[in-house]
Amino acid sequence: MKWSVYIVQCADGTFYTGYARDPRARIRVHNAGRGARYTCGRRPVRLVYSESFETLSEALKREYELKQWPRVRKQALVKQARRRSKES
Repeated sequence: MKWSVYIVQCADGTFYTGYARDPRARIRVHNAGRGARYTCGRRPVRLVYSESFETLSEALKREYELKQWPRVRKQALVKQARRRSKES
């Protein structure tokens, strides 16, 4: 089973980056108030980006990398992903 890194956009417009085996199930947990402390008070959250990896190690490295990015760079990544999905 693969691992995913995901970015959600919170109700206040901020981003949260995490990892999970099933990002959609994880979003349901966040929206139920049982996810990360950060998202608990910023519900609802919506999935805006995800990417898959073969190993947990790869996913954790990418999660760490994305968490270091400034907001503007994350916005550009999300926008690029939306464009690609519309073209498919």
